[in-house]
Amino acid sequence: MEKVQEPNRNLAESKARQLCGFRIGKDFYAIPVLEVQEVVKPQVKTSVPLAPEYIDGLINLRGQVVTAINMRRLLKIEDDYNEEDYMNIIVKHSDGLYSLVVDEVLDVMEVEMDRFSETPPTLEANIKNYIHGVFKLEDKLLILLNLNKVFEIKK
Repeated sequence: MEKVQEPNRNLAESKARQLCGFRIGKDFYAIPVLEVQEVVKPQVKTSVPLAPEYIDGLINLRGQVVTAINMRRLLKIEDDYNEEDYMNIIVKHSDGLYSLVVDEVLDVMEVEMDRFSETPPTLEANIKNYIHGVFKLEDKLLILLNLNKVFEIKK
């Protein structure tokens, strides 16, 4: 079974990490760039009856059916939001393709590992499940998501 490569103690041994950055609400998040298959504009979504609220639906990506996960809903982020203005980050996981629906995709960035901090112990356990840690950038914090946990969401 193929799993998303998880950052771990070996992460700290390397000098830099290439990340795909994105914005959800006012905050900045990232996943390893090697986990990203592609980034696509908004697609026509087909709703899925009885699906959890964070499942936006299914999209047809050149003949492949992809489950769209609304990261704003999953992470319970609320503020001004335009349903039509979003991007899809297509990620392959062991059981197929997923689209992470985000507000904006940022540049691929190379971040030095000396800027990485573990997830603060003060966060609640259910929140810490989704977060590997935080990169301290000059003007903001960049939250590194744990894709394995995102895809293991309790139904």
